[in-house]
Amino acid sequence: MNSYETVFILTPVLSDDQMKEAVEKFKGVLQANGAEVINEEAWGLRKLAYPIQKKSTGFYCLLEFKGEPTIVKQLETAFRRDERVIRFLTFRLDKYAQEYAEKRRNLRSKKASEQPAEAVAEVENKEA
Repeated sequence: MNSYETVFILTPVLSDDQMKEAVEKFKGVLQANGAEVINEEAWGLRKLAYPIQKKSTGFYCLLEFKGEPTIVKQLETAFRRDERVIRFLTFRLDKYAQEYAEKRRNLRSKKASEQPAEAVAEVENKEA
């Protein structure tokens, strides 16, 4: 099984619930075809480098998964059929990209676990 990473941009007119629903749909496509979703990141609403379909912003989402090469074609077909998707890019990770992705995941989880401690320290400093 190969490791893949896909980044897709959803139209900015979606609500948060609609965006999460779209991401869950694509995760479902992967899981229904035997892929293992490793990581999911919602990068949020960001400005596009150039207008696409007269839109200057979009919701960026990243999915990392492991699966057979045939899954990529099915996933990209689902992207093309969904009008909420503005752009998408899927690529296979080599061993160096896998190492980098793992470091990035570990760093994000480490930051996420440290944030509550920092928030508690800020509250304590304000009370003092």
